[in-house]
Amino acid sequence: MTLLDVQNLKTEFWTPEGAIRAVDRLSFVVCPGETVALLGESGCGKSVTALSILRLLKEPPARISGAVRFEGRDLLSLRKRELRAIRGNEISMIFQEPMTSLNPVLSIGRQIGETVRLHESVSRTEARDRAAEMLVMVGVPDPVRRLRQFPHQLSGGMRQRVMIAIALACRPKLLIADEPTTSLDMTIQAQVLDLIRDLKQRLGSAVVLITHDFGVVAEMADRVVVMYAGRKVEEGPVSTIFSRPRHPYTRALLQAVPRLGATARRNRQRRLPEIPGVVPSLLGTIDGCAFADRCALATDVCRELAPAVETASNGQAFACHHAEKIVMQ
Repeated sequence: MTLLDVQNLKTEFWTPEGAIRAVDRLSFVVCPGETVALLGESGCGKSVTALSILRLLKEPPARISGAVRFEGRDLLSLRKRELRAIRGNEISMIFQEPMTSLNPVLSIGRQIGETVRLHESVSRTEARDRAAEMLVMVGVPDPVRRLRQFPHQLSGGMRQRVMIAIALACRPKLLIADEPTTSLDMTIQAQVLDLIRDLKQRLGSAVVLITHDFGVVAEMADRVVVMYAGRKVEEGPVSTIFSRPRHPYTRALLQAVPRLGATARRNRQRRLPEIPGVVPSLLGTIDGCAFADRCALATDVCRELAPAVETASNGQAFACHHAEKIVMQ
């Protein structure tokens, strides 16, 4: 059974110079209770994908096409009123920066309570009680006092917990977490990830996790979708992708991950491998493989023809004309 089915999602931003293809024919599915990570470097289209799913981009200048089916309903064809009934209720999102996502002039209690009252027929008192309950659930101490406070009175970790409380207040079926540990120190990052994993298990929610951190993917995700220049280049179970990548971009990313003790074993300084070149411009059409100009395996066919996504017997999908060479290396 599929909870979320994204097919050929394309998001373009119209500018005086032309259309910027931020997301280009992206397809993936999320099953109930599953955690799927969207992985890639900054600017590859991960956050735009999340905002496109919930139609949180202003149209125009954005133009979203394709299909995004949630429990069989195409979110891209719903009326705004129907979509508002789903946002924050059946699908919730934890945004990347809580300080800019929380309203600075409203108390924490009011912001959580408004989410509950918008989707459920409860009184102000009941909404406030639910808000306190959610703060307890996400590990915020002294919740009654925190309800009266404002975002600027909380630490970064506390604000992120409040964002999680708002997102989970109506027990959503799908949670989209956009870089939930950005700008947090390592200790708080671990606490936030543990919290999301624990609440996911308790509430039975599926999670779309947006990150560029391989460690977070390894710890949290069941499957991973690797994106480059707005396109999906590889997808599969986390253990399979990490052990046997079939796309040169995925392999290059894995090789660039620092490994504890790697230089000590060799008793000498060693530079991390880097990917030469730059990401291609998303302004206009990329005819061939978007990674071709940076790939050591690229041939003329790579520059002329975009590779189709192939699926192996183990469920691993990849878009590369020379995937067999990756396996042999």
